[in-house]
Amino acid sequence: MSQPPPGFAGFADRDVDTSGAGRRWWDANADEYLAEHGDFLGPADFRWCPEGLREADARLLGDVAGRRVLEVGCGAAQCARWLADQGAHVVATDVAHGMLRRARAIDAGRPDRPAVPLVEADARALPFPDASFDVAFTAFGAIPFVADPWRVHAEVARVLRPGGRWAFAVTHPIRWAFPDDPTERGLVASRSYFDRRPYVETDDAGRVAYAEHHRTIGDHVADVVGAGLVVARVVEPEWTPGNDRVWGGWGPVRGALLPGTLVVVCRRP
Repeated sequence: MSQPPPGFAGFADRDVDTSGAGRRWWDANADEYLAEHGDFLGPADFRWCPEGLREADARLLGDVAGRRVLEVGCGAAQCARWLADQGAHVVATDVAHGMLRRARAIDAGRPDRPAVPLVEADARALPFPDASFDVAFTAFGAIPFVADPWRVHAEVARVLRPGGRWAFAVTHPIRWAFPDDPTERGLVASRSYFDRRPYVETDDAGRVAYAEHHRTIGDHVADVVGAGLVVARVVEPEWTPGNDRVWGGWGPVRGALLPGTLVVVCRRP
């Protein structure tokens, strides 16, 4: 298994060991992440993506009132909190204790509202019985940060009831062909769309501190189908007018020309 050197930031071999990197990174950077993006995400709002698409408008999960809903990779549980305000019975999971700590702090600041149940768990081994949820979703949680996302889909399929819905948002695969630059400089492809090497950063000891895995649209569909799920809808959100926020490689310049997010809506037969 090939490991990049200490202080490395770039695309590593596909067999690089990225296990545990997601938990460590989100534990260590929860405060910084929410300081930068917390105002955009809100304490109780459901934005699918940096483009600004809201579940209140998209309704990708359908009517959630009275339904059992699972959020996978919830971060500070902003989306779960919004769904609870709509009458859903929500449980939110994340692998990172640091993000759940921030979620509890937000709940404490809303004493007039019930706190969302939070569970620290790996999305590839969900601690719930079979067929226990009507709806499951993740907005940029879990899937991009593991080398084996098919295990996430398989676990979600297991805990969904027949007819249940699973929706997940990931970085749009076409974006991996372009530099991570929100300006005009990021509009020229510099990498093969089919280059599936993960982007990794290593610490001073050479351990992978951050990892994000690239998959094509075909890869995502194959993972879903392999888990026994059916693709019902594919959404490529357009940049929301008036949204001038720059978020990594996302921004209004590139957002006007290139998709930044892929949302796949599935159902369990």
